[in-house]
Amino acid sequence: MTTRRLPLFPLPLVLFPRASQPLHVFEPRYRRLLADVLEATREFGMILRTSDVAERAIPPGTVGCVAFVESAQALPDGRSNLLVSGRERFILRRFLDDEAPYHVGEVEPFADTEEPPEASRDVATRVRDIFQRVGRAARAMQDDATPLPELPDDPALLSFAVAQHVELELGDKQQLLASPSPAARLRRLEEILSPFVDSVELRAVVHQRARGNGHGAQ
Repeated sequence: MTTRRLPLFPLPLVLFPRASQPLHVFEPRYRRLLADVLEATREFGMILRTSDVAERAIPPGTVGCVAFVESAQALPDGRSNLLVSGRERFILRRFLDDEAPYHVGEVEPFADTEEPPEASRDVATRVRDIFQRVGRAARAMQDDATPLPELPDDPALLSFAVAQHVELELGDKQQLLASPSPAARLRRLEEILSPFVDSVELRAVVHQRARGNGHGAQ
């Protein structure tokens, strides 16, 4: 398997392929990372680091996502606001000793295993339906008429898109990122989201009725 050197930005968040993520860069070492990647490929690796784990203690085998800098806004005090997009996933093999003040890792690509279309067809339909039901209810409770985001047809990308747009625990997000099976990711999303559908829809109905109190027949 081909490996590469990649600047690493350990953060308490998970970036999914094709997802957009705003970042605020303020530490001097990551200002340097930003300057270096903007002069090169505009890519660095985002990898989950929880508060109980030191940065260099992130274990080999951890899956991260390559971040591509779409835009960078430099602020007068040297900080920057970034918008990055997720590209391919990678596996951390080891941290490398490097003269740079930020972390550099040896990583290798991490891809899905091949699955027959029927492995994810039915669960993809169910997850899409759950997402739309929860999304419509959440919009109704917020009196938000914004359309729901369009979801991709490809099951692999669908799983990442849904994971991006719903609130999940960090551990669940990392588990989804690290799964090589689109069908397994979709089944996990169905397992997480299904218990909340009825309650969210009920709360949306109650909210709409409450808004209508005193404004006509109930």
